[in-house]
Amino acid sequence: MTQTPALIDRALIEEATKKSGLIWVQGSDGPTRALWHVWHDGAACLVGDGPGEQPFAGLGLADGGPATVTVRSKDKGSRLVTWPARVSEQTPGSDAWQAAVEELKGKRLNAPDAEHVADRWARECRVLRLEPVGSLAELPDGSLAAAPPTTPATTRRPIPAALPKLLRKGLRGRSRG
Repeated sequence: MTQTPALIDRALIEEATKKSGLIWVQGSDGPTRALWHVWHDGAACLVGDGPGEQPFAGLGLADGGPATVTVRSKDKGSRLVTWPARVSEQTPGSDAWQAAVEELKGKRLNAPDAEHVADRWARECRVLRLEPVGSLAELPDGSLAAAPPTTPATTRRPIPAALPKLLRKGLRGRSRG
């Protein structure tokens, strides 16, 4: 039994994307951004563009438009495959939207409103489906590293020098109790 290169490519895309926690997505214009996803029904499904969700703004992810998806190895973190995709925005409440949201809810970590997250996504977010089209893209030779986008988040400051000593003292006092 021989398999065509298209079937092998499709299997590689599916397996790599299923196993990776993040994919790097670039729309028709704009930068490439790491986004969490689920693989559902032959495509990568994403939720974002709402308060507290991953941003799609500036990526050029329009309904019916193209996107390029790069998948990394979960073990090594290196690029495995890059594939072209067609973006389709799911209509809230449709059967396809419901099925995608059920899968996405299971992967959404730390949702502030886990019981009502689907309702919030229907009101405030976009659910996108990135379906593979065409053949695999050639992996580039060099690094694709880019400067991270600006953010109001800050890194932690160094802990005060006396803190470890105070913590040790507190632990010793409890063990005598």
